[in-house]
Amino acid sequence: MRTSLIPGRQVRVQLLGLLVLVAAPLAAADEPQLIAPVAQQVIQRQGFDPRVAPLNDPEGDSRGWADVALIWTSPANATAGWQSRTVLLENAYGTAVDWTELTVSAADGKLHSSLRIPAGGWYRLELRHQAGTQTTKSLSVEPVGVGEVFLISGQSYAGGYNDEKLKVTEPERRVTAFHWREDRWIVCDDPVPHVGPEGTVWPALGDLLVPMLRTPVGFVNVSVGATSTSSWATDGPLFADMVTAGKKTGSFRAVLWQQGESDVIEGTSATEYDARLKVIRCTAMKTWGLDVPWLPAKSTLHPTVYHKPKEEEAIRSAIEELWSTPGFRPGPDTDALDGENRGGPMTMRHFSGIGQRRAALLWFVSIWTDLHRPAADDTKDK
Repeated sequence: MRTSLIPGRQVRVQLLGLLVLVAAPLAAADEPQLIAPVAQQVIQRQGFDPRVAPLNDPEGDSRGWADVALIWTSPANATAGWQSRTVLLENAYGTAVDWTELTVSAADGKLHSSLRIPAGGWYRLELRHQAGTQTTKSLSVEPVGVGEVFLISGQSYAGGYNDEKLKVTEPERRVTAFHWREDRWIVCDDPVPHVGPEGTVWPALGDLLVPMLRTPVGFVNVSVGATSTSSWATDGPLFADMVTAGKKTGSFRAVLWQQGESDVIEGTSATEYDARLKVIRCTAMKTWGLDVPWLPAKSTLHPTVYHKPKEEEAIRSAIEELWSTPGFRPGPDTDALDGENRGGPMTMRHFSGIGQRRAALLWFVSIWTDLHRPAADDTKDK
């Protein structure tokens, strides 16, 4: 049976369909959108005082806090009537913040404010607009945390060139990585984006840090395999990438520098290695507008690739010198890991799975020691 259509009705139906297609994205555009923070993000805390045990602190804030930037869009860009709060998620560390009136500014079609959040997490962050007692708009994001963030740089032992792809085992998955090329945060499971296809040491390090610090931990990894200090020259693309990643992160506790093998191969002198790394740090700090310590690891062994004791010792002595230089502090001596800690010829030729976990433990000791160093020692970095 043939179905006839009335021409006028057919045109009206087609126009109605077109209007629906056009109206759908317009309706979506009218909905408020939370731009920052984003899910899985860890914001660097400040105000952490290792001299005060949090349970004995009458003020309750010795674990620190962060003024978390809030960015969102909303129709008409109304700046009055906005409130924000945090809600503790399951098994969270920290303290929830009740509904707080926000001071809001408008710029570039977005609304901007901030909320002071105690160190801890995971949290759900909520945002609402009030007209009298009525909530007219609401937004939320989870999980987010306030804790410790570390930028990682160096070469293959810092990146995804180790034998085992490690996964975060911390029950609430409070170890994350900033995918800085895509501006998003992800759980720090190997392989980490853009630093090699296999395993790293960082999931295991995060697993150690989180329950001890009682905060989430975030990593920003910009390491590149087979790079010497000359590869990180301040006028080169790798340095530019590191600067970009650091700017996007905003703030972080320290730079973890795991590198030296390529300088052993090149025969870099101790003096030259020190001079290069000082310039790299100084230029990065000025560009970021930060003053954070760099923790270089003693990382010179590559036992399945070369055996160069003299050249290795030159780089080890250079790093030893840097450890006592203002702006630098001691990282781990991962050269202590040999034998079963290194992969053989049929592997990635870097750390074995057990070596990755032991390197993470050594990094934990260095970071824990640095976080709890006497306050008087800070004057040595000035």
